[in-house]
Amino acid sequence: MRQRQHVAIAEDKDRIENPNLSEEEKKRKPSYDLFSSSTKTLMFCLAVRMANSLLVQTYFNPDEHWQALEVAHSIAFGYGHLTWEWKKGIRSYLHPMVFASLYKVLALCHLDTPWFMSRAPRLLQSMFCAVGDLYLYKLSNVLFDDHVAQWALFSQLVNWFMFFCFTRTLSNSLETVLTLVGIYYWPCMRVSSNKAPLFSRKWGVAIAALACAIRPTSGSYWGPGARTYVFGGSFDGFPVMLFTFLPFSIAGMVLSKQWKPSGLIAWVLGLYSVLGHKEFRFVLPVLPLALMFSGYSIAAMKTADSSNSKRKGSSNSHVKCPSKVRLAIFFLLSTNIPMALYMSLFHQRGTEDVMNYLSKEASNNKVKSILFLMPCHATPYYSALHHDLPMRFLDCSPSEEKGTLDESDRFMMDPASFASEFAINWSLPSHIVMFDSEERSLREFLVSHSFKEIRRFFHAHLKVDRDLQASVVVYAFTGQ
Repeated sequence: MRQRQHVAIAEDKDRIENPNLSEEEKKRKPSYDLFSSSTKTLMFCLAVRMANSLLVQTYFNPDEHWQALEVAHSIAFGYGHLTWEWKKGIRSYLHPMVFASLYKVLALCHLDTPWFMSRAPRLLQSMFCAVGDLYLYKLSNVLFDDHVAQWALFSQLVNWFMFFCFTRTLSNSLETVLTLVGIYYWPCMRVSSNKAPLFSRKWGVAIAALACAIRPTSGSYWGPGARTYVFGGSFDGFPVMLFTFLPFSIAGMVLSKQWKPSGLIAWVLGLYSVLGHKEFRFVLPVLPLALMFSGYSIAAMKTADSSNSKRKGSSNSHVKCPSKVRLAIFFLLSTNIPMALYMSLFHQRGTEDVMNYLSKEASNNKVKSILFLMPCHATPYYSALHHDLPMRFLDCSPSEEKGTLDESDRFMMDPASFASEFAINWSLPSHIVMFDSEERSLREFLVSHSFKEIRRFFHAHLKVDRDLQASVVVYAFTGQ
């Protein structure tokens, strides 16, 4: 009896959420599957994203640490470096407060150990990400149907850049979650906006306001221009983010004829293309929308494959010749998964590893002070070390005098000369951290000041914006 009730409830829910399904499709659809309820979908997404967060072990953008975790650590524990933006009061504390609360809980439970301090923030972000994944599924279901929603979720979870970036503690990641939730409740994005209930409109406005409070630039997603205009231009990084999903997304936009979300993507890309400062993460909130269209095109391919199979009247056609969908899935998995794992596990991991190492050494009272002779903000800081020890990095705060080089620029121009001048008035550190690309110029200086290499961490195979920084090296002071 109870089982019949569950089936009836599932069928009623299916009729409400999937009005576009034919009676024949409803009969074919199983009454119990992974996506039969929002709770099951959320739990599935949560499991994937938590595993995702544990696999992300590389350094991507300084803001992940310096504009979020470092500020949160300062709030929670009373020490941590605040960059010039925070001292001038031009940043919102709303986002760092999320992680400050997490740090407080860890401290109260005596879990503020090196492992938890490095992993817990991304694990918390993974919970938010799972909510974002769920709402992409729900949005796709509302705009299209459950079949498209499943392929949209597949695209979201497999895409290399979402895997690489989404679970990081960047404000853009939380902004992306809020954008997905907000768009789901935003009436004008639905096929029939007049039928949206009043509570949906209120939720849409509330979520949009929260997103703007965290990142004021989120206003570009919610202004009237997002609904009625398409701004010219392009954003070079977006095809890289979509990677091999790009042709599927373009096909989905054309085939679906859902111009509102397509127009929003074009508006955001056009708007950010005219800005002087461009970064991939700035357009992260519209990447899931593009992946939703990828899901639509894959679903359309599957429908076409099914129709062709019926016309041929052969149940063994898939054995002789793989379907287009199977080829597409193999292509997407074989291109995105290796890329995601390489970028998350290998590329630029040395700066994360070195701070984990120094944190453990500091716990054993083997570290007294640290000097970072490398470009500014190249590593995490107190939020990773979690010990109130003297540390010094090369400053790169903007100068009021035009043409004045900061410490970081001066060091990169001539590492040896800068280090010799810097050492005149320095407080002798117990450890010095640098990239191997500058180590060659500094080796004589280090030996003359009684420093010896103690650890070397792999960092990258490929150069990014400077000379190849293949490894991160730690030198320790060995005597008088």
